[in-house]
Amino acid sequence: MGLKAALSRPLAAYTLHRYRQVQRDPAGTQQRLLRALTAAAAGTAFGRAHELGAVHDPADFARQVPVRDYEALRSYFDRTKAGEADVLWPGRPLYLAKTSGTTSGAKYIPITGQSIGNHISGAKDALLHYVAATGRARFLDGKLIFLSGSPELERVGGIPTGRLSGIVHHHVPAYLRGNQLPSYATNCLEDWETKLAAIVDETLGQPMSLISGIPPWVQMYFDHLTARTGRPVGELFPDFQLFVSGGVSLEPYLGRLRESIGREVDTLELYPASEGFLAFQDQPGNPGLLLRLDSGIYFEFVPAERFFEDNPPRLSIADVELGQQYAVVLTSNAGLWAYSLGDTVRFVSLAPHRVVVTGRVKHFLSAFGEHVIGEEVEAALREALRQHPEVEVSEFTVAPLVSEDKTQPSRHEWLIEFARRPRDAPAFAAALDTTLRQLNTYYEDLRAGNILTELQVSALPPGAFQRYMKSVGKLGGQNKVPRLTNDRALAAGLLSVKNT
Repeated sequence: MGLKAALSRPLAAYTLHRYRQVQRDPAGTQQRLLRALTAAAAGTAFGRAHELGAVHDPADFARQVPVRDYEALRSYFDRTKAGEADVLWPGRPLYLAKTSGTTSGAKYIPITGQSIGNHISGAKDALLHYVAATGRARFLDGKLIFLSGSPELERVGGIPTGRLSGIVHHHVPAYLRGNQLPSYATNCLEDWETKLAAIVDETLGQPMSLISGIPPWVQMYFDHLTARTGRPVGELFPDFQLFVSGGVSLEPYLGRLRESIGREVDTLELYPASEGFLAFQDQPGNPGLLLRLDSGIYFEFVPAERFFEDNPPRLSIADVELGQQYAVVLTSNAGLWAYSLGDTVRFVSLAPHRVVVTGRVKHFLSAFGEHVIGEEVEAALREALRQHPEVEVSEFTVAPLVSEDKTQPSRHEWLIEFARRPRDAPAFAAALDTTLRQLNTYYEDLRAGNILTELQVSALPPGAFQRYMKSVGKLGGQNKVPRLTNDRALAAGLLSVKNT
C-alpha cells in the first residue's frame, strides 16, 4: 500500500466522526448556519433590501426572503457579474461558474472565498467515507480521471469565469496532481470528440484506478477505448477500482457501463451542482445521498405539489418526512438566498438525512395532467429491463405525442437509443406502460379513461443522442439530456438527426 492510501485511513476515520457529530443535531447545525449567513451578508445590497440583520430563525427568513429562481434574482446576479462588490455577499466572488440554463440562457453562479471550500471538500469527503466504509484505499495510489470541462477561464466583469469542473480543476490538492489525468493541455481542448481521442491516447497503458464523470459521457469514453483496443475497460485497466458519477442518475446507465467494464467495480454517486456540493453516497449499496449540513448551505424544502403556489410552505431539515417529494431551496455563503435549485428530492432516511434525486421542478411530463416525474420513468425503464434482460439502453427521453385525429387518443413517446434492442418490442413497451400505470395514479386514470393510449417506443439508432447534442453545441462536458419534456422540441430534434 502506498503512502497516500495509508494516510487516507486515519483521515477517513476523522471525517466520519466529524459528520456523525453534525448528525447528532442537524436542526441546530442548520439554524446556527442560517444565523451566520444572514449576519455576514446583512450589509450587502441584498441584505439591506431584505433586512437580513433582523433574521433570527427560519420563520423570520421565510417571511423576509421569498423563494426565487435565477431569473427572478437576475438583477442581483447581473450586478455581481458586472464586477460590483457587496451585492449578494461581502466583496466580489472569486469565480463565476457559467452553466446552461433551461429558461434563462447562460447562468453565472458566484463562487466566493467562503463557498469554494464546499466544492473542493465534497468529493474529498465522499471518497473518505468510501474508504471508511470499505477499507479500500489503494485507488488513491493509481491514476485518477474526471471527464470535465476546460479549466481555461475567461474574465467577466474582471472575475475568472468558466465551467464549475474547470474551476475546481485549479484547486485539486497538490498531492493528487501527480495522479491526475488527462494533461492540462488535453483538458483545455474544447471540441469534445478531439478531446476524447486525446484522453484515450493519454490513459491507455496507465494504471487507472478511479474514473469519474457524468455517466453518458463516461460511456462514450469506454466505447472509444474498446473500439481502439477490442478489449473491455476492466481488462485494459486492471487497477480500476472505483467509478464515481454525478450529474444524472447512475441507474439507467449502470448495466451498459458494467458490460463495458467487463467485471465488477465499486460505484459512488455524488450530488454536485454549480450552486454547491449538496450530498454524496456515504454507504456503498445504499442509494441514499448524505446531505452536507455544515458546509455553508442552509436547506429548505418545498412540497413539490405546492411549489408553484404564491406562498408555498418552506420546511427546514427538522420538518421533512420520509417518502415525500420536495423541491430543493438553497441559501449559502456563495450569496444564494432562498434560491430554487430546480431539483426535486425524496428523503429515504432521516437519521442521518439522506435523499435520492427524483427529477426537476420544470422537467416533468404533464401535457395531459399526469405529472409524471423523472424517478417514475427511470423506475419504469428499470422494471422493463428486468423483464427483458437482453435489452441495453444507451440514452432516452420521454415526450408527449398529441394526436391530431380526434378518434385516436394521445400518448407518451419514449425515444430510446438502444445498444441492444428488445426481441419483443411490443412486450417491452407494454412493460414500460404497465409499470408507469402502477407508479402514477394520474397516468393510470388517463389510461383507464382512454384519454391516453399505450405509450409508443421510438427506437433511435446508435449515436442519435450524441449527434443531436453536437448539433446544438452541447456535446460532452457537463451537459445532460432532460428525461422529460412537456413539448416536442427535443423529440423533434432527435428525430431530425435520426438518419444523419
